[in-house]
Amino acid sequence: MQMILAYWCVLIAAFMPVAFVAYAKFAGGSRRMDLADNHHPRAWLEQTEGAQKRAYWAQLNSFEAFPAFAAGVIIAVISGGSIGAINVFAVLFVLLRIAYGWCYITDRATARSLVWFGATACTIALFLVAAIG
Repeated sequence: MQMILAYWCVLIAAFMPVAFVAYAKFAGGSRRMDLADNHHPRAWLEQTEGAQKRAYWAQLNSFEAFPAFAAGVIIAVISGGSIGAINVFAVLFVLLRIAYGWCYITDRATARSLVWFGATACTIALFLVAAIG
């Protein structure tokens, strides 16, 4: 049996927070994290500013969004929901969450909120697919 696309999306979403925090630690910003900072990475991240701080916040929000999304995919599949619909909502969720991180890092607050709403709607849609079965 082949793994459905939506399951790959769960894997991508699970590691999306790592990508955002990697940006916060090693990409643009006032300073990059070094080995000494790695003894207390959360304290270091709290002291960052600008895009680095927003990337850290995108990481935290990604952790918050992940459980409901993963549960929605799994529940929709085991409930016998349409695999096509599940795949569409899962892929759209991942794309919107990537856009969410970009909006957050680049300080586009209104767009970020709209994209967040869209990704949340995808999660809700997964549960609706499960309910319809």
